Amino acid sequence: MTLFPAMCETVMSESIIGRARKAGKVEIVCTDIRDFAGNKHNKVDDMPYGGGMGMVMAAQPIYDCYRSLYGVDEPKPHLIYMSPKGRTFDQKRARELSELDRIVLLCGHYEGVDERVIEEIVDEELSIGDFVLTGGELPALAVADAVCRMLPGVLSDELCFEEESHFSGLLEYPQYTRPAEWHGKEVPEVLLSGNHAKIDEWRRMQSLMITAERRPDLYSRVTLTKQDIKSFSRSGIPVPDGSQKENT
Repeated sequence: MTLFPAMCETVMSESIIGRARKAGKVEIVCTDIRDFAGNKHNKVDDMPYGGGMGMVMAAQPIYDCYRSLYGVDEPKPHLIYMSPKGRTFDQKRARELSELDRIVLLCGHYEGVDERVIEEIVDEELSIGDFVLTGGELPALAVADAVCRMLPGVLSDELCFEEESHFSGLLEYPQYTRPAEWHGKEVPEVLLSGNHAKIDEWRRMQSLMITAERRPDLYSRVTLTKQDIKSFSRSGIPVPDGSQKENT
């Protein structure tokens, strides 16, 4: 639900999500709130009561737009309002949302939307970070992308997302491709060894170290296994501080 459906449609028609839509793996509909303005100028905003800068999106067009998206006998879709006041969106929430049948994303604009329509139909508010944008479209597109790519058949293999940053609570290990040497920098020898057990061990250690260095808040929630501690011990690399240890 947006004032800029063409913008959203363009982004959601490209790359992996665009191919998934064409293959019928996911259905995405970009609905113009202005179509429900109810006036000849398609006006959907007005001045805020109490004064102040900017305009506020009116409740009725948003409500009518939402009600057009499902029938009388259909269950109410889960409605998310993209708002800086919402909880911060993360990979855990993306996983949870991917299990729902239908989601509606409401994109605000101007100075936001009338609080009464939030109270009436919104199920949850989400934010993508502590910064201000001109509208909710970019955050909504980010949420849609993160959720859709976890649906069955959207990616060629579940491992495509299971090994990525944040999915397991860790940041992703470094990646390399050909050539084996570039600008005097060589690919780590273990990745050329063909020993998949050693490669998995190296990748796990790299993820742990990178997470400890760059996101200590995430690392503090990680539980190191006995195998993790053995791997660090064999390599001679100190175990990064701050995580929990598996009970021995």
